[in-house]
Parts: sequence; C-alpha cells; structure tokens
Amino acid sequence: MAASLPLVFTAPRRGRPPTHFVDLSPDERRAAVRAAGAPEFRAKQLAHHYFAGLTRDAAEMTDLPAAGRAEFVDALLPELLTEVRSLACDDGSTRKTLWRAHDGTLIESVLMRYPDRITLCVSSQAGCGMACPFCATGQGGLQRNLSTGEIVEQVRLAARMARDGALGEPGRLSNVVFMGMGEPLANYNRVLEAVRAITAPAPSGLGISARSVTVSTVGLVPAIRRLTEEKLQVRLAVSLHTPDDELRDTLVPVNERWKVAEVLAAAREYADTTGRRVSIEYALIRDINDQPWRADLLGSLLREHLGPLVHVNLIPLNPTPGSQWDASPRPVQDEFVRRVRAQGVACTVRDTRGQEIAAACGQLAAEGVRSN
Repeated sequence: MAASLPLVFTAPRRGRPPTHFVDLSPDERRAAVRAAGAPEFRAKQLAHHYFAGLTRDAAEMTDLPAAGRAEFVDALLPELLTEVRSLACDDGSTRKTLWRAHDGTLIESVLMRYPDRITLCVSSQAGCGMACPFCATGQGGLQRNLSTGEIVEQVRLAARMARDGALGEPGRLSNVVFMGMGEPLANYNRVLEAVRAITAPAPSGLGISARSVTVSTVGLVPAIRRLTEEKLQVRLAVSLHTPDDELRDTLVPVNERWKVAEVLAAAREYADTTGRRVSIEYALIRDINDQPWRADLLGSLLREHLGPLVHVNLIPLNPTPGSQWDASPRPVQDEFVRRVRAQGVACTVRDTRGQEIAAACGQLAAEGVRSN
C-alpha cells in the first residue's frame, strides 16, 4: 500500500487547461482585459455576466462593443467543459452530467433537487489517487487535478440548469458539495480558490453561502489543518467508513499514513475553530464494515473526540457493475443507526439518488472511457 501514497500528492501531467477569467486574481483580470485591448472596467462587466448572468455567451453581453466581442469573450472566458451526456432520474429531480475537458478528460457532476434546496455534487479532480477499493473513481486512478476554472464552471453550468428548469420548476442552486470525483484536499489551492469564487457575492462570485458548501476528505491531516487556518464557514466532511485502523488501512489506504485518531483530532480542531459541526461519511458495506460492534465503536470514538460537534451521514453503498461490494440489508442499516445514536451521536441515512443512471461517483466517466 505504501507505494501508492505518492499518488495522494502528485498528479500526472496532462494538457494544461486554458487560463480562464476565474483562475485570475482581480488585478490579473484587469491586466488580462488590458492585454486583450479593452479598458479595465470590462473586467467588472465580464464578472457580472459570468457570475450573476451565469453566461459565457457573447451574444448575451450586449453591453460590450459588437466589434470583436466574440473574440474578446472567448479569450477571457474560454470554453472549459462540453457536455457529453446528461441523464435524469428520480422523477426528474436528479441529473447527472458527463463533461469533457479541453484535453479529452472526462469528469462528472450531479445536480439534485430536494424539497428545501438544490444541491450540486462537484468534482475536483479527474479520477482519484486515494485508491479506495469500493469507489468507482478510485479504481481508475488519478488523471489530473482540475483547474479552479474547471471546478467553478461545473457550478456555473449547474446554476444555469437549475435556473432554467432542468429539474422541473426553475430554482436557485443553493448548496455545493465537493463529493464528486477526486480528493478535494489533494488539490488544495485550486479547491480553495474555487470555494472563494463560489461564495463571494455577485458580481465577484456566485454568491452561495459558505455555510452551504461542504468540502470532503478521506483524512489528509495536514490539509485539514491548513483549511482550519483559513477560518472559512464551509462544512468539513470526513470520509471515515470504519472506526478501526485495521480495516481502514484496507478501505482507505491513506490511513496507513494518518490513523483514525489523528484524523478525528484534526477534525475536532476544525470544529472548535469554525464552530461548524463535522460530518462523518460512512459508506455501509455488506459484511465489511456494518457489524454492530463497529457501530458501537464509531459512536464511542466520535463522542470522545468530537462530542456534539459531529453528525454521521450513513451512505447505503451504490454498487458499481461487477464489484464485489454491496449495500447492507435494511435491517442491518437500521440497527447500525440505532447503535450510533445510542452513544449520543446524531446519525442519519443519506437519501440515495440516481442508482439507475450510474450515479455512484466515477461510474459515468468510466462508461464514457469504455465507449471511446
């Protein structure tokens, strides 16, 4: 296992995405506009169209001079993602989209409508280097990190879909979860800048509340501590999947470097600093991590390390085709929840979405690769 750990930090080199307006600081945006032969105030106009108007279509930007408008917009807002395939299910309340980047890289995002919110599950990497054996993305390995622009573009496109009624009634994208392809904290700088662009008020950003953004991790302790120092109000989600180191070394190989106690200690620092409750993600796998004693151990460990500042999000495994892994039976799931709650720890079961459209992370991209 140790030989695979460098993949946590090193992305293979592939074609670099074109520099996008979102990749630039405010000063760099103005400089880029000047370099394109336009006055600086055009940077603010572009930001308004992109973040508030949710568009990169030059035809919609009628406040820009008609002469050279298309070339100017393409230079500053290059097309980063093109839709390959989009599938809907759950009576139209879930839509999963497969995107192709400039270099042919395939990534996924999932847009979901709930009674009280519209949530996007966004990817931060193409593939993943964490090598968790039950995860479709992890089986394909890491292709490359996504740029800040590529991450934010997923959100911009999803917000436009929601606004235009892709999930039925028009609505506003309200929540973003970094739980798609990849380990967000292994692409730390770009994810952080994407979070800032997502949460900045329009016209400087998409204006989604930081408290409605969740960043997940399998437990990269140094990166959790860096995120703590940012003092953001985003929620931290830790993909724990088992409370004991022996099994977690197998299910989440990075556990060989940072053990459960270290991960939970870093999560406690985050909770204490931000005042935000930490979410513990736990994919329940039949006969692997669903034993009653593991539920008891999970509850006691979380009570000890995090107290009231924790919530367990139990995830019925969405099995991938040909996988040996399967979801736990409903009675086993219910008993697991009961035992965790008996320790005084909040525990709920995630609403399963999109099973008929390969909604487990990485499945649609894997199908796309096989079909090429």
